[in-house]
Amino acid sequence: MVVTTQDELSGYTITETIGLVRGNSVRARHIGKDIMAGFRNVVGGEINEYTKLLGESREQAIDRMMDDARSKGADGIVCIRFTTSAIMQAAAELFVYGTAVKLRKNT
Repeated sequence: MVVTTQDELSGYTITETIGLVRGNSVRARHIGKDIMAGFRNVVGGEINEYTKLLGESREQAIDRMMDDARSKGADGIVCIRFTTSAIMQAAAELFVYGTAVKLRKNT
């Protein structure tokens, strides 16, 4: 599966637009990780616990979007976008969406 945030893929021609595909992941913070994050907030620096949490969520959302595209017979996804939203005080959703397409490799 070829994916991009661009409208087109270099080296490919879009032969068919299938439509919207999406994936999401909702993750909650862990109390133990919140303690370490709170400490880092005082002394400064990257909050690795949250970086890892969001990275895992992003990968899971992308995988789900790609599964959605495959189930619709797509070869690729263009115009990928990400959004996040707070679900509750200690949880957030990462949502990814794009346009599923059929591709032909240029010769």
